[in-house]
Formats: sequence, structure tokens, C-alpha cells
Amino acid sequence: MLKKWVVRPEPPAEFINSHPELPLIVARLLWNRGLKTQEQIDEFLNPDYLADIHDPFLFRDMDKATDIIFDAIAQDKKIVVHGDYDADGVCATTILTKTLKKLGAKNLSVFLPSRIDDGYGLNLKTIKSFVEQKNDLIITCDCGITNVAEVKAAKDAGLTVIISDHHTPPEIIPPADAVIHAFQPNETYPDKGLAGAAVAFKLAQGLLKKHQKNNSILTDGQTHEAFEKWLLDLVAIATIGDMVPLIGESRTLARYGLTVINKTRNIGLKQLLVVASLVDENGKPKRNSFDSETVSFQIVPRLNAAGRMDHANTAYALLASEDKTDAEKLALMLNQNNIDRQKMTEELTNRAIKQINSVDQTKNFVLFFSDEALSVGIAGLIAGKIKDTYNKPAIAIGLGGEEITGSGRSIPEFNIMEALHSMPEFFLKYGGHPQACGFSLKSRDDLEKFQSTMNEYASKTIKDVDMTPQILVDAEINLEDVDWKLYDILQKFEPFGARNEEPIYTARNLTVVEINPVGNDGKHLKLMVRHNSHTVRKTIAFGFGDINKHPLDWKKILHAGDKIDLVFTVGVNEWNGNRELELSVKDMKVSE
Repeated sequence: MLKKWVVRPEPPAEFINSHPELPLIVARLLWNRGLKTQEQIDEFLNPDYLADIHDPFLFRDMDKATDIIFDAIAQDKKIVVHGDYDADGVCATTILTKTLKKLGAKNLSVFLPSRIDDGYGLNLKTIKSFVEQKNDLIITCDCGITNVAEVKAAKDAGLTVIISDHHTPPEIIPPADAVIHAFQPNETYPDKGLAGAAVAFKLAQGLLKKHQKNNSILTDGQTHEAFEKWLLDLVAIATIGDMVPLIGESRTLARYGLTVINKTRNIGLKQLLVVASLVDENGKPKRNSFDSETVSFQIVPRLNAAGRMDHANTAYALLASEDKTDAEKLALMLNQNNIDRQKMTEELTNRAIKQINSVDQTKNFVLFFSDEALSVGIAGLIAGKIKDTYNKPAIAIGLGGEEITGSGRSIPEFNIMEALHSMPEFFLKYGGHPQACGFSLKSRDDLEKFQSTMNEYASKTIKDVDMTPQILVDAEINLEDVDWKLYDILQKFEPFGARNEEPIYTARNLTVVEINPVGNDGKHLKLMVRHNSHTVRKTIAFGFGDINKHPLDWKKILHAGDKIDLVFTVGVNEWNGNRELELSVKDMKVSE
């Protein structure tokens, strides 16, 4: 589908004049990210851990939650930490269990659900097993806020329950003993955008802060502050991987967490960096530093692959490992899981596109793909691929098991969780975010009616919305202005992510000097172009040689001497110790 380029407006002269110290491009980027006051700008460009991280006890139930946990540790009660199977949930679980052990918890166990056997969140079968195991306290990480019946069952059986979560809360909050959730009604915590692992980190912070009142150091001689900050690598991975808005406290946590990743002490994470070829066997990084792109495309997929292809226990065991040999084996397992996941995703994405086109779903507001070979582990990935291909909300449903499960991914204009909230009669359970959801249908017989109801709801919600995909461009620039100085300025905006996307530029009327297909089957294009001078610049257009992914066959359309317009980002290509600026093409058009 051809895309519409929308160049963001320039900031008003008043804003530019009031910040004469800022280069024009920086002022423009800040304004377009809604950063207009000096306080907002300072916090964004120069995050300060001490100044910009909120007191965990601003959570209204934090004092209650920490008291419950310390009482459980003192009385040697059985504590079980119930996490989730994605990178956010695994990191959250690791953060909390490491902290509890450091504070003296001995009777501690971990439960991560299976996507296939258990599904998302708590379930009554799990609660029953917790009761049979004579657990006393359940602490959830990155789940629990939608599990009203399950929490009630645990309470009725005499268990104490603490929920730490960040997913969209229902109208009725589970009757837990303490709830650490920024979006629950009447919550006092000021930052609402924390990832699940960041919420678990705030609980860990609260525990460490309370412990520090009577203890100058931890049991191993480490200071509370040092232990806390060494947890930030996992917070950053989860924050970037779960695509929460990278503003406010989340941005500060991710920024400092990236620094920690670059010198991590986590044995398992070190080995994961080795198998991802990001560091050598001695731990020396193969590039200057790790950034949000490294996390998003190298670390997070490998952690997620465990829960998608097998079980999240492998990812947790890796991050919690204290043995290098064990960590090496676990990292290799995750790497193989990821390779298998990539192959399966490509096969099912091609099958999904054929199915949607063959039954001519493309006129519908919400696209559905169902297949017996689709596992719950990769349904969300397939839904995301469909959504990206057609720029419409998409739902992928697996038909192979006894229970019909599905995952949805949506566009900004359509809140898919509100849609599910409007039709709860179809689901055994469901949960998610405005642009991502997961669910289990009550009955296979409801599938067709669910699809029609969802499309009917969407037709009323987005019928007047222009569905043409847009690329928001930060500024039009000359290629001659793309230099190391501009790149260094952009580094102030890292880490990139939701609500702080990597800056995108456009340059028009470029002359094509040379075009060369590269990669497997020529699916990528290397374009040599010239702008307003004789200087020739190299750009790389990933996927633009694949006619299955792009509506135009650029390999046949473009010739030397042609004029084109590009939309691109500015990055760095590093190889054998060399570094060069790389322009990564996001879209292109023949110049008018």
C-alpha cells in the first residue's frame, strides 16, 4: 500500500526564539514530541536518575505491599512469584525474585505460565495448585489486574495476594491485599506509562528503601543503591521491548538501563549478547554501545522466543542464572528458538496474506486470519505483520487446540481493548493494551459471530477514518546536512520508542547514481544518490527489492539518472572497527 508522507509543522517562532541555545532541528524535534516547557526539555535531554525517578511509596498500596512481603520473609512463609511469558514478564519476575532473595527470602518459588496450557495471567487451575503446594503469598508480575475470579479464589483459600501489573484494568479491580498499578482508580502514582518490569522494579525499590531504614548494607555487603541500579538492565529491556511510551520516568529508566546493559553483571544476559554476536567471547562489545535498536531487534526477540516456541522458564533461568556454563547452554537454546520462530513467522505470514486476499477480506475494517498450524506463541507476531501490511486492525486465531485463542494488533485510531470490552460475552478471558490484545473464545461456534461483531463495532468507530498509512516526517533536509554532528545530536534523543520514535527525514529531487540489489534474492536495494552537490551518498533500502512487501517493483522502475524523493533515518553501520553514517530508507517515490 502506498503511503502518505506528512511533514510535521515547524514550531512557532516564539518557541524557537525562547530557546536560542537549541539548533533548529533539535527545537523542531522537541516541539513535535510535545516537549515545550524548559522542565520537560531538561528532563528529556538530560535525564537525572535522582531527580526524575519517583518515590515508590507514591503508589498508594506500596507501604501495605512491602509490609506484607517483609512479614512473609520474617515468618518464612511460602512465597510464589507469578510472572508472564513475554520479555516484560520474565524481566519483571527476575527483578523481583533477585530482590526477594537478596532480602532473605528462602521459601521462594517462581511460576511462569505456558502460553498453550495456561494462557495469559492467573487461572483457577494454577490457583488450585498454589493452594495444594501450601503457598502463603502470591505476588504477580506483569499480570493479575484482570483476574478477579482467580484472586477471589486465592483469597477464599486463605492466600495473600499482591498484584503488580500495568495492563488495562477492568471496571472491577481484583480483591487483592495490595495492588501496585498506576492506572487503577484513584491511584496516586504520577507516572502512568510504566512497563510491567518497571512496576516490579518500583516494588523492589520500595522493599530496598524500607530495608535500608534498619540495615546499612545488604546481606552480601552490597549497598542498596548499587543493587538497585544493577537491576536497570532488565528494566530497560522490558521497557523498550514492551513498547510503552518512552517519556517521563520510563525514558529515564531506559536511558540508565542501556548504560547498565553495556557493562552488565547479569551472567545470563552476557551470554545472550555473545550468541547474538553483539560481543565477543571475552565480553568486548562489537560496536561502540548498545541502543534501543539493539534491545528491540536482538535481545527482546530472543527472550520472547522462549515463551513463543517452548516455555518462558528458559528465558527466566537464563536471566536468573549464576553459573556461566548453564547460561551458555540456555543462551544457545534461546537463540535456536528464535531461529525457529523467524522461519515459522515468515511461512505463516505468507499464508495469512494469501488467505485474506483469497476471501477478499481487504474491504473489512478488521482483518482475520485463522489456521490450525498457528500457535498461540506467534499469533501476535502474525497479527502484527497483517496489520503492518494492510494498515488495519488484525486478529490471528489458532484453531489447532481445544481452546480457540487469538491475538490482535491495531492501528492508533482503533482501541482494540475497548472493542473487546464491548463484547465480553465471547471470551473465557482477555486482556491487553489499546493496540494489542490476547483472548480465548468461549466456544468454537462463536468464531464467525465474533468476527462479524468486531467488524460491526469497527465500522461505527473508524468508518470515517482515512486508512491510508502515513509516515510522519520530522523535517525536510538536504543530504549535505547529514553529518556526524547531526548524528551526535540525535543521540540525545535515545532511547527511541513509543512517543519518541527515531527521527525521520525527507530529501527531495535526489539523483540516482547507481542501484544495486543486495542480500538474499536481491530483496534489499543499495542506492547511491546525489543531492545538491557532487557528493555521492550511500543509502540502504531494506526489503524494497521484494515485490511481495512493496507495491512497486523498484528494481525495474529505477535507473541511473532518475530523480527520487526519500524518507529515511540516520544511523551508523559498523564493521571491522570502521564506522560510517548509514541512511536507512523507509519509503521512496519518483519525484514529481
